[in-house]
Amino acid sequence: METVGILGGSFNPVHIGHMMLASFLVQWGYVDRIWLTLSPRNPLKDPGELLPDLKRLQMLSIAAKGAEGIDICDIELSMPRPSYTINTLDVLAERYPEFRFKLIIGSDNWAVFDKWKEPQRILDDYGVIVYPRPGYPLVDDHTAGMEIVHAPMAHISSTFIRDAIARGRNMNYFLPAGVYKYILDNKLYRPAEKK
Repeated sequence: METVGILGGSFNPVHIGHMMLASFLVQWGYVDRIWLTLSPRNPLKDPGELLPDLKRLQMLSIAAKGAEGIDICDIELSMPRPSYTINTLDVLAERYPEFRFKLIIGSDNWAVFDKWKEPQRILDDYGVIVYPRPGYPLVDDHTAGMEIVHAPMAHISSTFIRDAIARGRNMNYFLPAGVYKYILDNKLYRPAEKK
């Protein structure tokens, strides 16, 4: 049975750090495939600079095109909100019984994982792969169902990318092939786009 790693996020925008992590986890054999799982826009929160779901999904499609072992998953866009990770994993497990699913989170999220909905069931039923994030050292506390992966760290964030684009910086080498062109063609993250 293939193991699919679920790497969720707002991907606003998807950048090379996301793709590098996904590629590492597949190539080093931690999972067989990665599904980049888009988190929906929360209608109750101020969206700020969060692009509409379909624009972020389009950028993910461009990024994952031709990426071996990396696919995109938009299941959360059609689920009730707020969307909880345990619900997403349960729906995926029911819909795709041929796969085993594992959650992938950064050490920043692991630090507050006990505040998530049904964290113990996520660990017991699915398992969690934790990768390092700057400023959140990984401590192996031997939690059952949790695996630490010493993936290469990229000190790049979507916030950094958005700010750089707003200042007119060239982000071609910071984004997957085609994503920067999509951003430029659609005039995304530009100061004029802030309403």
